[in-house]
Amino acid sequence: MKKVALITGASSGIGKQTALLLQQQGFIVYGAARRLEKMQDIKEKGIRLISMDVTDDTSMINGVKEIIDAENQIDVLVNNAGYGSYGSIEDVPMSEAKYQFEVNVFGLARLTQLILPYMRARKSGRIINVSSVVGKFGEPHGTWYHATKYAVEGLSDCMRMELKQFGINVIIIEPGAIKTEWNSIARENLVKASGNTAYRELVLKHENMLRNFEKKGSEAIVVAKAIAKAVKSKRPRTRYAVGGGAKFILFGRRIFSDKMFDRIMLGMMK
Repeated sequence: MKKVALITGASSGIGKQTALLLQQQGFIVYGAARRLEKMQDIKEKGIRLISMDVTDDTSMINGVKEIIDAENQIDVLVNNAGYGSYGSIEDVPMSEAKYQFEVNVFGLARLTQLILPYMRARKSGRIINVSSVVGKFGEPHGTWYHATKYAVEGLSDCMRMELKQFGINVIIIEPGAIKTEWNSIARENLVKASGNTAYRELVLKHENMLRNFEKKGSEAIVVAKAIAKAVKSKRPRTRYAVGGGAKFILFGRRIFSDKMFDRIMLGMMK
């Protein structure tokens, strides 16, 4: 019997590449996103599309029901939906900060809640939470995005322990710099929020740094391969740091003091 995978944020980047790769490896794959028109290309390759907004409870309930009605199981959940909203803590409206958490944290948690009963019933399952290397360090203007990824890290660590008794593995993926639309959206939000405020000088330097990181980034397929490895491994690691200098950055964060890391980060914004 083929295993069934649900992937959120499947309309582009990491989500789309993961959907295609798991489908090629024999999974029945449901790709979920708000923008189904952007997924017609993967539909033609066998991906089953689900309209889902992770900030809308009814949307998630209906999406899970659709899959269960058709397949009677969900074996793999890849919580990939998310976006980056940058800007100084002083400038970003609290409404935007809350929405960032709705998408990146609460949507992930709620969809997991909806799927867990089916995984527990089968005494097996894989939950893959796509975090980021920024869930381990800070940078100027990244307050709310970093906070969401720190939250995903802690959430996942707790889930991993409580779900082990049911044969469910929780794995964290920590991408570094990846060539997706995330970078351009983050830069756009950064300049929109703080490009004409007291933070302008550092903001423009930060924008330039992000643009350079994008050029040096890895392709999304690198992350998709790590997710596929985590899904298929008999003994998956708890974390996979992949792409765009991820391992190097995390190593530096471990060995440098907070103040030293701050100096290095600010020094990169020239």
